[in-house]
Amino acid sequence: MQNMQNWSSTALTALAVLLIGIFLSIILARVARSILGRLVSKTASKTDDYIVNSAISTIKPIGWLISSTVAWQILPIQNQIDNAGLSLFKLLFLIIIVRFANKVAIRLVQTASLRIDDPAVSTMLNSAGPMVRALIWGIGFIFYLQNIGVQMAALWALLSAGGIGAGLALKDPVQEFFEYITILLDKPFQNGQFINVNNIWATVERVGVRSTKLRSLNGEIIVMSNSLLTKGVISNYAEMESRRLVHSIGVVYSTPYTLMKTIPDIIKLIIDNTDYAKFDRCHFVGFGDSSLNIEFVYYITTKEYKKAMKAQQDINLEIIREFEDKKIDFAFPTRTVNVVKEYE
Repeated sequence: MQNMQNWSSTALTALAVLLIGIFLSIILARVARSILGRLVSKTASKTDDYIVNSAISTIKPIGWLISSTVAWQILPIQNQIDNAGLSLFKLLFLIIIVRFANKVAIRLVQTASLRIDDPAVSTMLNSAGPMVRALIWGIGFIFYLQNIGVQMAALWALLSAGGIGAGLALKDPVQEFFEYITILLDKPFQNGQFINVNNIWATVERVGVRSTKLRSLNGEIIVMSNSLLTKGVISNYAEMESRRLVHSIGVVYSTPYTLMKTIPDIIKLIIDNTDYAKFDRCHFVGFGDSSLNIEFVYYITTKEYKKAMKAQQDINLEIIREFEDKKIDFAFPTRTVNVVKEYE
């Protein structure tokens, strides 16, 4: 009977401790919300509000867990299953802390990605979310094992051996992932840009973690590994503010002096009247074996390849038309004599 009364008294004490702990946790959460809420309301950043709200929402479950642990320690049955009970409470405590840490870390990563103007780096930060979660859970799990008395030496040896094996097995995927990071940071090209790599002319459709998807001029999809892309020579035509074109034409030796003198003006006028074209120079550069050679240079002021090709075509057609109207006969430009070559 005496033992029964003692057990009942102890159980009531444990229940009272549990209820008081829960009550204090609720009060503490409300006080923290009131005080911290006023502090973060003065800042323009919503990240502070999110972190404070996450921390306050963690106070209650931690308080309840501590209260339950203390109440468990008071009960007379705790000596029988003490280790299992404490291990469970530590595990629950770890889960609460790790979830809070994950929320804060992911929010900080998202905030950082929004502040960066570079879409490539922003995408990389957002894609790092699962890795951050896995890292935090892994660190928390290691701390938990150490806390419950697990000998970590054997575990570290096992992880080291497994890491070496995994590193050898995943060497290529890991290499491709780092090449993906290189592409995002170095930005040799971006989605939608027209490039030439390894004699392949194509438009970039998607940059993936392992490979990049290209669409060739013929229309087929080309999937190329990131390492092959970064090791090759890439010509990015989308980054060209202007294209410099140098052309040579020849006219027959019978062309009169007066017509030869007007040819540079004719070509300049044609280029000036063509969209996306800017005249640079036009000169009679020398006497060929069977032609009078003329060289002219102009710039195409557009990044779009099709518009550039159309401008070049319009200029060539207008030159043919003007020469026909003025009775200027073409000759195949041949090797010139005493020509000063301009290196540009």
